[in-house]
Amino acid sequence: MVEGRRYTIKQLPPELRPRERLLEAGPAALSNAELLGILFGIGSREKTAVELASEVISTHGDLFGLHNVTVHDLVQTKGVGEAKACIILAAVEFGKRLGRVRNPGRPVISSPADVESLLRGRIANLDRENFVAVLLNTKNEVLEYPTISVGTLSSSLVHPREVFKPAIRASAAGIVLAHNHPSGKVEPSREDRDVTRRLVGAAEIIGIEVLDHVILGDGYFSMKEHGML
Repeated sequence: MVEGRRYTIKQLPPELRPRERLLEAGPAALSNAELLGILFGIGSREKTAVELASEVISTHGDLFGLHNVTVHDLVQTKGVGEAKACIILAAVEFGKRLGRVRNPGRPVISSPADVESLLRGRIANLDRENFVAVLLNTKNEVLEYPTISVGTLSSSLVHPREVFKPAIRASAAGIVLAHNHPSGKVEPSREDRDVTRRLVGAAEIIGIEVLDHVILGDGYFSMKEHGML
């Protein structure tokens, strides 16, 4: 190596450069060290940005160890000055803030009234029964709410396979079942109760919790609130 010359990622073949790999395969394909190396931009006299990033991460006990590091802690690593230390601290804080952000475009379901608010304009006044699965993540945020079937509710029409297929695809943690009664009467029929029991049983096997079954009409009826789940 020429004295005084900084060793850079540009010396690597294009297919091994993290920035090119990110553009080609996306950020999820990169290692932690590669991601931090991109933030560094350049390495030290002895190491590429990725090698230096790898040393920083391993020195502090992987990513979790970076949560509470200080500038003083970071500059103990040779090649990491205040500028790179600030990049690391800024990235860590940014990650913490991202983890606390709730997507404003995703409604949160915390009660049957929230289900009614979400679906009333969509299915409450239809002249045929529409069965909807409201898919939720671990924060009870709505991922999506596909219509599973249209027609009189029955075990043959609302099959567990069709209900839980979109839930599995969306990696949902929970699901709220919902349908409308064109008559306006919201009390569950025997068929409603039978279908609910069948779906709850299937959900237990799959590992997705059925949080409620809400019927919409002239008002709403929550099977959870009435002890039917």
